[in-house]
Formats: sequence, structure tokens, C-alpha cells
Amino acid sequence: MPEGFLWGGATAANQCEGAWQEGGRGIANVDLIPYGKDRWPVAAGKMKMLECDENHFYPGHEAIDFYHHYKEDIALFAEMGFKCYRMSIAWSRIFPNGDEKEPNEEGLKFYDNVFDECHKYGIEPLVTLVHFDAPLGLIKKFGGWKSREMVSCFEKYAATVLERYKNKVKYWLTFNEINVLLVGPFMGAGVYFEEGENEEQIKYTAAHHELLASALAVKASHRINPKMKIGCMINAGDYYPYSCRPGDVWEAINHNRESFFFVDVQSRGSYPPFALKKLEREGIELPVLEGDVELLKEGTVDFVSFSYYCTRVASGKDTPCEHSVGNLMHGVKNPYLKESDWGWAIDPEGLRITMNTLYDRYQKPLFIVENGLGTNDKVEEDGSVNDDERIDYMARHILEMEKAVVEDGIPLMGYTMWGPIDLVSASTGEMKKRYGFIRVNKNDDGTGDLSRSKKKSFNWYKEVISSNGENL
Repeated sequence: MPEGFLWGGATAANQCEGAWQEGGRGIANVDLIPYGKDRWPVAAGKMKMLECDENHFYPGHEAIDFYHHYKEDIALFAEMGFKCYRMSIAWSRIFPNGDEKEPNEEGLKFYDNVFDECHKYGIEPLVTLVHFDAPLGLIKKFGGWKSREMVSCFEKYAATVLERYKNKVKYWLTFNEINVLLVGPFMGAGVYFEEGENEEQIKYTAAHHELLASALAVKASHRINPKMKIGCMINAGDYYPYSCRPGDVWEAINHNRESFFFVDVQSRGSYPPFALKKLEREGIELPVLEGDVELLKEGTVDFVSFSYYCTRVASGKDTPCEHSVGNLMHGVKNPYLKESDWGWAIDPEGLRITMNTLYDRYQKPLFIVENGLGTNDKVEEDGSVNDDERIDYMARHILEMEKAVVEDGIPLMGYTMWGPIDLVSASTGEMKKRYGFIRVNKNDDGTGDLSRSKKKSFNWYKEVISSNGENL
């Protein structure tokens, strides 16, 4: 890979930090999404849950307790040779209710310490401003991102942390997987629905507000430190047509456009015509006020980042086919691909295809900020984990990534795999769905001593980084 390529790993505050009510941190929407059968009804805004109760288990409250283990964990990342660590700031750790006049100094100091620990080992932080979290105080007060009031609260939060860490963080992202709000609106935007509400109108209203907020963060970062680079981030993975039947091809185009809708605005600076016509047909009106059009045009990102776990398949209404679970974005089964234990299609070539799709469309540097395999790891009697399946998955994906760079000429800033250490799964709330090169001794029921240990893949990834991607 090119000199200076940013190899590393990625986590999210709500999936690893824990300490959900320590250090002055306020409650966030992500703290209210439980483990079990009610997880997706809550995440999708279908089941209103604005308080924790005794009938549910909330895995993010402790998670893997990165809050108290960050020095140990970052030292392990450094041992693997990380050049970059993607992480997020918990908004409610900085502004506990979301609308305080002054930020929580204890929360700011925590991230100062984390960034200092990274720099001690020469690791560049890549920081996400919002990784699915919104302060519960703002959700109760305004109803989440369906309210324009959220934009000014976010603007203050973003300006606070961008100013505070302007000399410690070079790389930023605005919203994690911003397109997820269309399928998980409470998770992605703190939005829940009351009976009889126009759900599509509410989701696209929230999308407009998040896009305005993203533009404001971009403008603030360029003003505060012009050397900082700030990008957008989507849940990516091309939709393939199920067949060459025109109806299948058209359905795949429309599914892909649901994600392009967001990046078109964040990267190009305006709503694409296909989206405006779609919303018009469906009677959805974007709450565009004076100055919004100019703001979106002025607040375009420096690079496009994305998560990639799998491709999806789309079919027209006249094509009989079997449906697949996929990664949040559902599709139909691809008969040519194997699936993971959780039903996600394993498609290394799809990463190269997706990279080409995104670069052809936006002509901006790309950054792969999530890619990994969730497996139910087997622990041997001696405590070791021989995760050859993970090594094979990662090696084949990295090889396709390298082809996209070397053979296709795509400028790629870095690769931060998800997640270098076991953490709580966003989609299922499980611990047994493990991604890490580092095992954390914790179970789905919350038991375990949180001790860390290296899997076989730990030394494999260490060799990948030390050889700059040559030895897979």
C-alpha cells in the first residue's frame, strides 16, 4: 500500500466504553436499546422506550469497559502496529443533557487522556462526532432529530470538541452510517413514532436536519483548523440485481440510491434530482428553510468513508427469490456467495466493486472505516482462540482492497477494521458475535471478568501492518 497508509481498527463509544453514568455522562438513546427480542422494535422507533426497566438487559451500560481499560487496550493496538484508531466521542459525555451552557470538563478530559495515550504510541485518532448516540434530554425535549432544535445543539457540541482537540485529532467523521436512520430511526436519529404519524416524512425530516448538522461541522472544522480533514460515513455495500431482468436491475439502482441520497448531499452539496422526485411522488416535503441550500453547498466533506461487511441483492416484484438477513440493509439471498453465522453474505470482491462505485461517483479520497467478520469464537482449553475463519475473511478482503488501489487507481486513505477488540454488536446486542483480534472475557448475560487476551489473528494482523499489506 502507499506510504503513510493508515492501518488500524475501529470501535464506537456506545459499544465499548461502558461507564454509562460515570464521569458526569448523561443518558443517551443507545443506552435504552436492549438485548433480546425488543432490540430492533426499539431501535426502529416502533417501541417507545425512554427509560430503562427491570425487564430488559442493556449491554452497552458496561460494554467492555474501555472507559477504565483504555490504556491497556491502546497498548495492545500499538503492539499490533496501528497507525490509526477510529473511535467516537459520546455526545452525552460532553453535554449530559445536550443543551447545557457549559460542557462537562470531566468528559472532555477523558478524551484528552485517550488521545494522549494514542499519540504516545504514534497512533492517529480518527474521531466520529456521532456514532448513533444522542442525549436523552434532547430526545425528551425535542423528539430527536425530527426537530430542527437538534441542529443548534449539535453545532455547539461539534464546535466544542473540534476546538478542544484541534491539535490532537487530524481526522474526523460527522455521522456514523448516516443512512441507517432509514431502517433504525431511534438508533440513528433518536426518533420514535406515535400511532398514526407519517413515518417516512419524519425520517426524511430527520435526515435533512442531520445533513445540515454535518455541513455545519465541516465548516467549523475548516475554520478551526484548516489542516484537519473531515469526512462523511455510510453503511455501504452495493446492491446487485438478482438477474439481468430489467425489473431487478432497476430495483438494485433504487436501493443503491437510498444511500447515495446522503453522500450526494454531503459530498456534492445538493439533493440529487432522483431523490427530490421520489419525495415529491410520496408527498414528503423536506423542511428546507432560507440558507439551507447554501449551507449544504458550503459544507461538503473532504473524503468519503464507509463500512463494508457485505453486498446485497435486489429483485423486482415479479422475481421469486429467497430473502436474506444482511447487515441492517435487507435484501435477497445471493446464490453465489456463502454467508456468515449471522446470515451476512461474504463477498471480498464486493469490496472492490463498492470502492469503484463510490469513487466513480464522488471523485474524493475514500477511507474504509469498518470491515470485519462476526463469529462465535471457540475458546480452547488453554484459552487460545484459533480464528482462522476471521484471518481468511480479512485476508481476502484486504487483497481486493489492494487491487482497487493498485490496479484501479483509487485513492484510499486507510483501513480501520471492525472491531479490533470484542465489543457489543450494534445489530444484535450480543457479545458472542465477536469481531476482535483481542478477546474480551464477557458473555451475553453480562458475566465475565473483562480480561483481555490475544487471538491467533492478533499476530496475523500485526504482520499485515508491518509489511504494509504485502504479507497476507
